[in-house]
Amino acid sequence: MENTFDQDLIYAIFKVIWSKKAIEREKNEDGETSKGEERAGTSKKNRPTSANSNAVKLSCELLRLFVTEAVQRAATIAEAEGGNKIEATHLERILPQLLLDF
Repeated sequence: MENTFDQDLIYAIFKVIWSKKAIEREKNEDGETSKGEERAGTSKKNRPTSANSNAVKLSCELLRLFVTEAVQRAATIAEAEGGNKIEATHLERILPQLLLDF
């Protein structure tokens, strides 16, 4: 099996992001309702967000591919400049196009 990211780690990162987003939504809803506005659906329960194992596996594979591509592109730039080591400047140069490609 190829090296990949730990699924538990990726899932834990997702949970942290989901928790932060939920807190932001609660703050936004509190601010809007304190102004005296009545909104439909403000009493809905806060359901925990989760992902099934296949979604986490797919996310790990996508992240692996993204990092592999970034390293390969940065290595090409470093090699073209005559270096044998990838530096932060190489990653900075490939990042805009890499983000557009993904």
